[in-house]
Amino acid sequence: MWIPTEHEKYGVVIASFRGTVPHGLSLEIGDTVQILEKCDGWYRGFALKNPNIKGIFPSNYIHLKNACVKNKGQFEMVIPTEDSVITEMTSTLRDWGTMWKQLYVRNEGDLFHRLWHIMNEILDLRRQVLVGHLTHDRMKDVKRHITARLDWGNEQLGLDLVPRKEYAMVDPDEISITELYRLMEHRHRKKDTPVPASSHHLFVQMKSLMCSNLGEELEVIFSLFDSKENRPISERFFLRLNRNGLPKCPEKPERQCSLFVDLSSSELRKDIYITVHIIRIGRMGAGEKKNACNVQYRRPFGCAVLSIADLLAGDSKDDLILKVYMCNTESDWYQIHENIIKKLNVRYNLTGSNAGLAVSLQLFHGDIEQIRRDYTSMFTHGVSITRKLGFSNIIMPGEMRNDLYITIERGEFEKGGKSVARNVEVMMHIVDSCGQILKDFISFGSGEPPASKFHSFVLYHNNSPRWAELLKLPIPVDKFRGAHIRFEFRHCSTKEKGEKKLFGFSFVPLIQENGRTLPDGTHELIVHKCEENTNLQDSSRYLKLPFSKGILLGNNHQAIKTTKESFWITSFLCSTKLTQNGDMLDLLKWRAHPDKIAGCLTKLKEIDGSEIVKFLQDTLDTLFGILDENSQKYGSKVFDSLVHIINLLQDSKFHHFKPVMDTYIESHFAGALAYRDLIKVLKWHVDRVTDMEIQEHIHEVLKAQEYIFKYIVQSRRLFSLATGGQNEEEFRCCIQELLMSIRFFLSQESKGASALTQSQAVFLCSFPAVYSELLKLFDVREVANLVHDTLGSLPTIMHVDESLQAVKLQCIGKTVESQLYTHPDSRYILLPVVLHHLHMHLQEQKDLTMCARILSNIFCFIKKNSSEKSVLEEIDVIVNSLLDILLRTILEITSRPQPSGSAMRLQFQDVTGEFVSCLLSLLRQMTDRHYQQLLDRFSTKDDLRDFLLQIFTVFRILIRPEMFPKDWTVMRLVANNVIITTVLYLSDALRKNFLNENFDYKIWDSYFYLAVIFINQLCLQLEMFTPSKKKKVLEKYGDMRVTMGCEIFSMWQNLGEHKLHFIPALIGPFLEVTLIPQPDLRNVMIPIFHDMMDWEQRRSGNFKQVEAKLIDKLDSLMSEGKGDETYRELFNSILLKKIERETWRESGVSLIATVTRLMERLLDYRDCMKMGEVDGKKIGCTVSLLNFYKTELNKEEMYIRYIHKLYDLHLKAQNFTEAGYTLLLYDELLEWSDRPLREFLNYPMQTEWQRKEYLHLTIIQNFDRGKCWENGIILCRKIAEQYESYYDYRNLSKMRMMEASLYDKIMDQQRLEPEFFRVGFYGKKFPFFLRNKEFVCRGHDYERLEAFQQRMLNEFPHAIAMQHANQPDETIFQAEAQYLQIYAVTPIPESQEVLQREGIPDNIKSFYKVNHIWRFRYDRPFHKGTKDKENEFKSLWVERTTLILVQSLPGISRWFEVEKREVVEMSPLENAIEVLENKNQQLRTLISQCQTRQMQNINPLTMCLNGVIDAAVNGGVARYQEAFFVKEYILNHPEDGEKITRLRELMLEQAQILEFGLAVHEKFVPQDMRPLHKKLVDQFFVMKSSLGIQEFSACVQASPVHFPNGSPRVCRNSAPASMSPDGARVIPRRSPLSYPAVNRYSSSSLSSQASAEVSNITGQSESSDEVFNMQPSPSTSSLSSTHSASPNVTSSAPSSARASPLLSDKHKHSRENSCLSPRERPCSAIYPIPAEPSQRMLFNHIGDGALPRSDPNLSGPEKAVNTTPSSWSLDSGKEARNMSESGKLMSPPVPPRPTQTASPARHVASVSPSPAGRSPMKGSMQSFTPSPVECHSSGLISNSPVLSGSYSSGISSLSRCSTSETSGFESQGSEQTIPNYSVSEEPMRKESKTPPPYSVYERTLRRPVPLPHSLSIPVTADPPALPPKPLLARPNNQENSSRRTEQVPRPRPLPRKVSQL
Repeated sequence: MWIPTEHEKYGVVIASFRGTVPHGLSLEIGDTVQILEKCDGWYRGFALKNPNIKGIFPSNYIHLKNACVKNKGQFEMVIPTEDSVITEMTSTLRDWGTMWKQLYVRNEGDLFHRLWHIMNEILDLRRQVLVGHLTHDRMKDVKRHITARLDWGNEQLGLDLVPRKEYAMVDPDEISITELYRLMEHRHRKKDTPVPASSHHLFVQMKSLMCSNLGEELEVIFSLFDSKENRPISERFFLRLNRNGLPKCPEKPERQCSLFVDLSSSELRKDIYITVHIIRIGRMGAGEKKNACNVQYRRPFGCAVLSIADLLAGDSKDDLILKVYMCNTESDWYQIHENIIKKLNVRYNLTGSNAGLAVSLQLFHGDIEQIRRDYTSMFTHGVSITRKLGFSNIIMPGEMRNDLYITIERGEFEKGGKSVARNVEVMMHIVDSCGQILKDFISFGSGEPPASKFHSFVLYHNNSPRWAELLKLPIPVDKFRGAHIRFEFRHCSTKEKGEKKLFGFSFVPLIQENGRTLPDGTHELIVHKCEENTNLQDSSRYLKLPFSKGILLGNNHQAIKTTKESFWITSFLCSTKLTQNGDMLDLLKWRAHPDKIAGCLTKLKEIDGSEIVKFLQDTLDTLFGILDENSQKYGSKVFDSLVHIINLLQDSKFHHFKPVMDTYIESHFAGALAYRDLIKVLKWHVDRVTDMEIQEHIHEVLKAQEYIFKYIVQSRRLFSLATGGQNEEEFRCCIQELLMSIRFFLSQESKGASALTQSQAVFLCSFPAVYSELLKLFDVREVANLVHDTLGSLPTIMHVDESLQAVKLQCIGKTVESQLYTHPDSRYILLPVVLHHLHMHLQEQKDLTMCARILSNIFCFIKKNSSEKSVLEEIDVIVNSLLDILLRTILEITSRPQPSGSAMRLQFQDVTGEFVSCLLSLLRQMTDRHYQQLLDRFSTKDDLRDFLLQIFTVFRILIRPEMFPKDWTVMRLVANNVIITTVLYLSDALRKNFLNENFDYKIWDSYFYLAVIFINQLCLQLEMFTPSKKKKVLEKYGDMRVTMGCEIFSMWQNLGEHKLHFIPALIGPFLEVTLIPQPDLRNVMIPIFHDMMDWEQRRSGNFKQVEAKLIDKLDSLMSEGKGDETYRELFNSILLKKIERETWRESGVSLIATVTRLMERLLDYRDCMKMGEVDGKKIGCTVSLLNFYKTELNKEEMYIRYIHKLYDLHLKAQNFTEAGYTLLLYDELLEWSDRPLREFLNYPMQTEWQRKEYLHLTIIQNFDRGKCWENGIILCRKIAEQYESYYDYRNLSKMRMMEASLYDKIMDQQRLEPEFFRVGFYGKKFPFFLRNKEFVCRGHDYERLEAFQQRMLNEFPHAIAMQHANQPDETIFQAEAQYLQIYAVTPIPESQEVLQREGIPDNIKSFYKVNHIWRFRYDRPFHKGTKDKENEFKSLWVERTTLILVQSLPGISRWFEVEKREVVEMSPLENAIEVLENKNQQLRTLISQCQTRQMQNINPLTMCLNGVIDAAVNGGVARYQEAFFVKEYILNHPEDGEKITRLRELMLEQAQILEFGLAVHEKFVPQDMRPLHKKLVDQFFVMKSSLGIQEFSACVQASPVHFPNGSPRVCRNSAPASMSPDGARVIPRRSPLSYPAVNRYSSSSLSSQASAEVSNITGQSESSDEVFNMQPSPSTSSLSSTHSASPNVTSSAPSSARASPLLSDKHKHSRENSCLSPRERPCSAIYPIPAEPSQRMLFNHIGDGALPRSDPNLSGPEKAVNTTPSSWSLDSGKEARNMSESGKLMSPPVPPRPTQTASPARHVASVSPSPAGRSPMKGSMQSFTPSPVECHSSGLISNSPVLSGSYSSGISSLSRCSTSETSGFESQGSEQTIPNYSVSEEPMRKESKTPPPYSVYERTLRRPVPLPHSLSIPVTADPPALPPKPLLARPNNQENSSRRTEQVPRPRPLPRKVSQL
């Protein structure tokens, strides 16, 4: 049974639980859970990360934690009772964990690893806290480390700044907002501006001395030297090196490194140096022999110097190598470091051994204790501390020191009877009063333990040695008295014995006879002579002698004898126990000399402060003792001395002695009667302030008033304790009188900066410190009234001295900060006077920083939700006094320009922030009653209006992002909570006072504007927060956006008819609000748009304004990333539901539909733009949006903007042709006029003509780069006409040259023909502009089907490629997925005329094959009826699909949508006819290429012949005979009679071509292939017999081709040039009659269905070398297999294979695999374009009689000559050559030049050159109908790449040859006309007109869209003349002319709006 838990409420998962049991809850290790119920070892509850899902889990998987429960029951809240730091750590680490992984994904490795280390550190520290075994100090330290790391990580990850108090997070509701602001500011400043350290420390580590010839031990002495003052400033760091130059005691680190401590910032300057003196221990001379002397001396070795400034640049830890110098003469050793610093090179040089000192130096900053904590390892391993000389800058009480510093300076000695000077060594001892040598009190320096004696170094032969060696003598105070220092002088012999002979001594006592310590300074000591054996052990014998020449006695003759020799030392005492000052001693011993008291008190002010604070308690006891003894005589002097001492403690050096004085007052002060004298003297001074001219002394007194009052109060307390409270009233009267004097003094006014004003300022500075003392004697209200009266006496006028005003405010500030103000009673008394002064200052805008601080402190005392009566009354007072002025101040501050300096700017921001926090605190404390009183206070509506406008403006300022730093989310949320609460209160006032007849637009507009920007704040967008942060915000504040949204809706509904004032102004702001992804907010706000539409409809009968504004704002807002698919659906559904019952429903539905469709496109556009690289999706989406703006919305400016966005995309993707077409759209909107245009996008302000010219030039450049030169030529002509009309011949010349260069490029440069692919996008997951639509795409250069498919799948990675070409069903359309259907399609050129015309190079024709294409086709083979297994051709049908696009390709995009599909089916017979036609055309092309020697290798022809002949022998064509020539078929299909005839003719024609091909083959076949040729000839005869052909002459009438001179005649649409077998050259030409494309296919008619499928799937081609080496297959046939390559395979061939001129073998490409399944793949390779219905009728009516007839009287050859010669005629070459040489051939017709009669370019017809080789036998020839051989579909062109390869393999491959690919009709002269079959050619000619060089969107006779204006050639008065026509006009010239006149005219361009941009 499940029982609710009592104590087990909260736990942590310690093992993951998968939740596999029924109702199980899946949990991960580390999750926190809240437990609701328990039952038999199971808990029921939920994970806190997802509280909505509840379930059960095992209890042993949970570690329970202590927690407290709030709101017990259904909505209980469990809060863990753990340390808040632990809670914060846990939640923070969880948030970091997710973000940390993202760092890895984003490749931010550095931060990733640093954060990892920090997280591990925090986890370790967390464990320490959880264990709970830490001491209080250690716990505090650990928490400090934790919070520092948490703050660092949050800052690095861009998370929020956490306000903390004593390392714990604070709840903003528990403290005032001003306090919260201070906490945030403190942490922010700590993060931004670290406080500069006041103390610094230098770490020195000695590494080694690098020297070539050491051999002796060394002493190295470091010290800091001030070159400015020429003195050392630190003690010495002393260490010893061994003979190798390494530290002597490596096991003791403290001997090798030292920390020079307590350097002030002023001492980090250039002239502070680190000096290093090196002393060697050894022989006297460095070069002496080893046995010369055994005694070792300290001798100078070298010196090194380094400026401390070199370390300031960076704390380098790298070792430094210091150069070691030696002085030239030893006598300069004492100042060698100064010489090196001054760079006196003549006095020193490098040591002979060229030594270098390796040291490590590092500067540390901050308190020494902090350094100890931060660098514990350094102190743990050991480091010696080297102090500064003397006391540090700040003397700490309790610091115990008694150090005497002795510097052995120099000596003057006599020769002593020797011929040379002495080698003097000084030895020093400290001797106590008993004559015993004190042990271990001589310190050579830190790093070396103290010694009992000291030996100086020895200077060689020097009677005036200078040593300058500093020693420290840390002698205890008890041993100091009676002790003296003895210096013994010895001569060091350099002889073998090396003995040291004593010759004199000096001494100096440490305490003088008068009790004073040895004074600081230099002392000249007497050198007493003595002998070596003199006994100095008995010090009493020499202590009676004089020791210093300064105190010689005249009658001491013994001393006078010794005065010639002297010894100088310098002493300096640093002691907290001993004094050298006699006046101080006299004062302390005042009772012994009463007569000296007055003098001692006077001299006290001259004594050094450090002497006074050392004996502070003794001095104070002395003063009060004197006061008690004789107050009348010494009262004033004691008072002055006390004031001096009190003020001495104000000095920063002695500031730390204040607690010493406080302790003295509390514990040691005993002057119970002193208060009377102190009050009396103080009042005396105050009363005379106004009379005194010199105020310095009174300033001192007023500064000291705090401690004077402390002494007064303590004295009175002591008196009361002693007497039981006597004289209380008298004391109160005295205090009252004193304060009255003070008030009188304060109330005095003086103009300017007088002495009185300064005194008043001094008093005010220290007066607040007195409050706490008065509270010890009086109650709070009394003190408050005293202070109130005193502060109230201040002069209120503001024109007095400004410094006094500032001090006055500071006094107010200290009052508010004082203990007195914390009491509610005193607060109520003091608040009015405080607010009065604040109001005055704020009104004058003076001292704002101080005002802000005071206000902050006032609000710090007012706790939130405090319902105490006193607090409510205080709020009343503050609201009445300060609210208005506070609002004005914030407006004033924020409207000022920010100061430039960074420090000033920080201060400016601080002041603003403090005032803001004060305002927020005040507003948060206001209750309903306060708001009501506030609103009632306004007497007029104008006052209320001004107030509301003011507060709304301030709120808008508070919402600004720059108001607080970006990571202050806590502060922003608190501010927003206050703002929304206040707005809710004030909106009532708005409704009650400013509606109906009192409506005020400005205030309502301000309200709505505030509400909108409130909702749009970044800090309120909860969707951007982490889940934990979002949860916290919702729990504390809810979603404030929804609250404000509801308020907007409510206020909007109240407006009534006044809503019209806000339409359309508020549409944009409200739209922005609704785009926020908050469902509740959207549901509230979207209905407002219905209301707007309704009111706009009432006003103007439509809502065009609403529509226009919605559309304009949608684009800008959605491009910023706002809005989503859910919003689109919600907008649509809500508004449609709202307008259901409206009368204007239809127009409303239209508007909503338009806006919804725009959203679809904008969302798609935004999603596409998020991707990195430019792809088709981006371009397609932009095109969709661009067209939508143009066609549906007619928004010209947006349309032009997106034109340029699309243009940029094309340029980025290097789609230069498409970029040119895109820019044309803008160009078309402009005219050639001088109308000025404004600056727009990247265009400057210019005329329309200039902009259009610029556009033309840019477009030409793009067409040039895209190799679309024909388009560029037209634009060149248009702009040239403009130049010509303006007589701008310079530019005209350039343009003509550019045009010429484009012509050259057409002829000279190679262009690849692109492939075209049909792509279907099916499924609901595609964007709207693609969904369930099919497109045709223009592929990239060299891009084949497989590559294209892969690119599409990369663009749509989630798409599934469909493996068939069938139209998908409805389930695919509606699927929640993406399906791609891709296959290749074949372009159908619009124009045939250029393609049909002879003599036009392929370079020109190739353009028209793949440009301006509207129609594409693909074929799919299938079997209809029963399939004959023995002959599958009987049932093989072809489904041919034609796709018609909405715009032609290429255009503004690489792909366009399919507008219409046309599907026709081809019967098996039609299929067979087409296959044979294609094969015959291929044979002709190969034979022609072989004749003209375009082939380097004859293998392609060999294989093609082999494939056809071999297949025929084995039954290929025979299969067609079996299928279609049998009686059964003919009887069953009587309608196919003509087609059967046509098939028979094609078979016979193939035989003729094969015979001619064998003749050509025989001429060129290499010797090694002769056997194959012989085999082909033999098989050909077998083939003829199988076809029943015996003699060709017998079949001439039935044949479509004659054989003059024994060679077969082939119809005119032959290869570009023909060659007879004997090599006669003829002029190349093209027949105007074109065959459909010869596609890739397999040649085997017997190949199985399976092999066909393989062909369809693979479609691979071999390289040319492979092809040429292939062996012919024994089983080949003349016709293509019905299962050969499909159009998708075909059209994916390289452009070189599709009439691209002269590509070499190396440019051939492998064929990609098809993506479609074998059975369903369309197969157009064998099934080119079927005939149109009208053309099929022609086929039915044109039979053999339609062939050209010969005169029966002529022989065969003659008949052939009389007919129009064919390119296959072997004897026509000579005539052709003559024609070409006569120069009568016309230049290519592309692009056309404008004519007089044709305005649109499309109407210009070109005149074809006369066919070369055609004999003009008759002047007028009647047209004849071409034979069926030549009759093909007009306007339907297919590519005709020639294939080479194994023609029986089913796999086709490419050859490098090209075939003419034209189709159409040409009227030719003929000797015989067949009236029965003469059919009008006009309809077909209309379909085959030559188009202009390009057409952007339209097709003639298809749609009414006009040609772009800029591409049409207008009628001109004088167009440039066309080139002269050839002499030989074509026979049908007249008819051509009539055809031109009868053409259906192209529609005129539609009228358009001329762009204003």
